[in-house]
Amino acid sequence: MAPRIAIIGAGFGGLCMAIRLERAGITTYTVFEKAGDLGGTWRDNTYPGAGCDIPSHLYSYSFERYASWTRRYAEQPEILGYLHRCANKYGVRRKIRFNTEVVSADFDGSRWQVTTAPASPAQPMEAHPAAAPASAAPDAAAPASAAPVSAAQGSVEAFDVVVAAVGQLNRPHLPDIPGISDFAGTSFHSARWDHAHDLTGRRVAVIGNGSSAAQLIPLVARAAGRLEVFQRTPNWVIPKPDAAFGPWARLALRYVPGAQRAYREWIHRYAEATLYPALARGWSADLLRKRALGHLHRQVPDPALRARLTPGYPPGCKRVLIDSAFYPALTRPNVDVVTEKIIRITPEGVETAEGLHPADTIVYATGFRSTEFLAPMRVTGRDGANLAERWGAGAEAYLGISMPGFPSLFLLYGPNTNLGHNSIVFMLECQVNHVMACLPHLSAHGPMEVRPEAMAAWRRRLGDAMERMVWQDGCRSWYKTADGRVTNNWPGTTTLYRRLTSRPPRRAYRHVRPAP
Repeated sequence: MAPRIAIIGAGFGGLCMAIRLERAGITTYTVFEKAGDLGGTWRDNTYPGAGCDIPSHLYSYSFERYASWTRRYAEQPEILGYLHRCANKYGVRRKIRFNTEVVSADFDGSRWQVTTAPASPAQPMEAHPAAAPASAAPDAAAPASAAPVSAAQGSVEAFDVVVAAVGQLNRPHLPDIPGISDFAGTSFHSARWDHAHDLTGRRVAVIGNGSSAAQLIPLVARAAGRLEVFQRTPNWVIPKPDAAFGPWARLALRYVPGAQRAYREWIHRYAEATLYPALARGWSADLLRKRALGHLHRQVPDPALRARLTPGYPPGCKRVLIDSAFYPALTRPNVDVVTEKIIRITPEGVETAEGLHPADTIVYATGFRSTEFLAPMRVTGRDGANLAERWGAGAEAYLGISMPGFPSLFLLYGPNTNLGHNSIVFMLECQVNHVMACLPHLSAHGPMEVRPEAMAAWRRRLGDAMERMVWQDGCRSWYKTADGRVTNNWPGTTTLYRRLTSRPPRRAYRHVRPAP
């Protein structure tokens, strides 16, 4: 008898899991999605210029290679359209319960009791944006028969397996700055963009200068009368060789045998061979630094501004930005980079140590609560184990997927599975392959969990590998907890991760006796 499976989240990970189950003939699953549409981070992030810094042909499922990408680096509407296309093609949309939030998951000794509730009304700073319509990208529209299913009221259901695919970048982070609620103008987080607010001619303050900020600042700078970018720490930036695929290139990728597979493989191997060694303090670290400094010098002629934009830490310690429009935007006459410490937000604008910076609009491009995995969902495992308490010193999981004491609970994009050099979609597929390999054992022998000794060995191995990575070199980043523990990133190559997750899981797992 096929197990009942709950999948939490309908982004890249949750859809991948659902599609793989469908392809295996397993239809006893339900996808819970707290929003009104699928897409995860690509549904939420609709700010101007939103896109991906991984080449499109690699940032896609291996089983659903897509030849019709219009650009080397796809933008948000096209990626969201791709996800809609996949959901429609494989028939998984009918299994998604939209507007349904998982409040808790409790293991009762035999199965998981999953409690859901209608999604809470969004707060102003947390409001979901009017996402770009799916029809903005090829093959995006859903068939009329696949209308979303909404939960009218909360309920509790039993499942044999829970797969949490909520991601690492789904809960916006607002900085701890006094007076945020006092601001008299319009303010919002970049992941909750207010499309009704016209920035034309306005005095805009953007707080933050990471990946999202680098993408939105060039377009905001064109519209705003005055833009001030508040930078705490500069980022390393390398050029983005973005280009549109012409009709001949797209035809070749679609119809020439092996062309798309070869192009995808080349992108993957290049990232493994050149970008990963830089993160591991290897041969390409100096090359990455020289490339970034050359890019800065070519695009920023003012030595004073260049000095403010030059990081004091090694490239890769924080996420390296891939962008060719960010620096030119900062050199515009209506743009200023402010490095003074922010003291408070006032009704009139942003007050720093040097005085008040008037603004009528504040955009918080301040990232996400990335180290709070699965929050705010409550997860209780075997013998009453509380996952939040277990992760008090930082989240961890075997292969980033499983934890002792939490039988038949699997994570996608869990602790230490993020990348700084390659495609997260590749990692997600490795994790889904691992879960699929576990299902026959679970069906035959009952609930299964990671052995404590396997988790201890994994912890030691991960710690040893982490010591050689550049993330340890003193910078602050979203990869780390407040105590400096790297809980998000994978310290190895993706090919190593594929090999580790493809091993038969029997030795690392044990079956637990179901409660009578």
